[in-house]
Amino acid sequence: MRWWALHLPLLSLEAFCATLPPEQAGRPERPERPVALVAAHRVAAVNAAAAACGVRAEMKRATALALASDLLLAEASPARDSAALRAVAHAALAFTPAVVLHDAQTVLMEVQGSLRLFGGPAALHQRLQAALAPLGHRVQMAAAPTAVGAALLARWWPRGDLTTAAGPHLLLGPHATDLAALQALLAPAPVWLLGPGREHWEALQGMGLHTLHDLQQMPRAGLARRFGTEVLDELDRALGRRPDPRRWLALPAHFDSRLELLARAETTDQVLHGAAVLLARLLAWAQAHQARVGSFTLRMRHERQRRVLQPPTELAVALAEPSAELAHLQLLLRERLARLTLTAPTLELQLSCQHLVAGAVPNGELFPTQASQAEGLVRLLERLRARLGDDQVLRLQAVADHRPEHASATVPAQGSASSISPSTAPSAAPSTAPSATPGPLPLHRPAWLLPVPQPLAERAALPVLQGRPLQLLSGPERIETGWWDGAPAVRDYYIAQTPEGALVWVWHARLPDADDAAPRWYLQGRFG
Repeated sequence: MRWWALHLPLLSLEAFCATLPPEQAGRPERPERPVALVAAHRVAAVNAAAAACGVRAEMKRATALALASDLLLAEASPARDSAALRAVAHAALAFTPAVVLHDAQTVLMEVQGSLRLFGGPAALHQRLQAALAPLGHRVQMAAAPTAVGAALLARWWPRGDLTTAAGPHLLLGPHATDLAALQALLAPAPVWLLGPGREHWEALQGMGLHTLHDLQQMPRAGLARRFGTEVLDELDRALGRRPDPRRWLALPAHFDSRLELLARAETTDQVLHGAAVLLARLLAWAQAHQARVGSFTLRMRHERQRRVLQPPTELAVALAEPSAELAHLQLLLRERLARLTLTAPTLELQLSCQHLVAGAVPNGELFPTQASQAEGLVRLLERLRARLGDDQVLRLQAVADHRPEHASATVPAQGSASSISPSTAPSAAPSTAPSATPGPLPLHRPAWLLPVPQPLAERAALPVLQGRPLQLLSGPERIETGWWDGAPAVRDYYIAQTPEGALVWVWHARLPDADDAAPRWYLQGRFG
């Protein structure tokens, strides 16, 4: 077996900084101000700026504020950290089903069966780095033939052996290929790396037992009587001397993640900044399902206004084509938020998704094809719908009717081919219903039709447009229809040419009108 351990030493700070407003957000190691997290009135985690001011873990809250007057203090939240860690686990699930949550900061993944599929360790490292990068965490990774051994190496390794690969977010530690190499790497590790060892650290230190090598030199029976068997059990599981069964993480069928903002969001840009964190987690979950996002819903919980609880705002975003691109989802959400007026400042964001489309992302193309050009049109229509609204982006749909004014109807641009909006469909009888298999509009008919046919004068049996006779090029195309709905049409259609060379579409009434002075020729449309 080959276990990879992903340890996140700055998880609490990174999860907290994700809730900051855009002007204060940044990397935990290089923020604009010192940041510290507090648990039980004592400092639990500090960033580099706070450490430079002398703030340390286990320090009292008042002492930390005395050392750094501009220190940003916040309560540590295990629930917030757990949500961020599960997103990392979902990213790992895209490469192997054997993923385990080891502790509050470490994710384990067994990759022996995945190395050949992804082209070896180096290629898998790159793929894993690309999946983890949108989450914005610093990850220390190590490999070992045992789960506990990999976790211990990822949490601690000699800093001189540290190498950086595949970007700044994934730091590669030592990789033990067998149990002998693992034992040699863990020999100088401190005893406090073991969970039970932290509990008895002072007593072990007083006995001169500082490293795991020192611990192995002592009689096991004496250590078990004094400190219990837990320390030795964990050491044996790390070195492969004891079985270590694990329960794999189950991937949820539906995505639902919350983010409580540190400061209230009063603008859509602030909401979008917090939603970007949730979108990155959404894509990690979708990629673990080997699927793309079809739609998602953003729910914004607002603060009270004049002691009145404001109802939450829900924003549903439906994609015309499923996507697994973070930038594309952010763009659509930005367009939708630009049209939204917040009823009150936002305190909490919730992102949910229940619509996934299974299948791999289409491969990139070196040269544009019809498929890629169609995809570009779909992306354009998605942006127009997000910016203008679904009711403002329409397309023509063919209808089974020979009359040009009833032969098409406007439907939503991304609607199904058989769904015609009742408000825009012609108010005629059954002929206005869409056909079961509507075909394209005839090529010999123009796309530009006049709202109402324009009467034309007649000279020498030819229609006259703007005082000049038209030349009939083709026709007639005879239609006799509409007798069932009170709007009969008995016409002969011709394609005519103006003296300037433009093509127009005209028709001649075959039946005489009661009024002899009524026009017999009409202009129906123009060719492009």
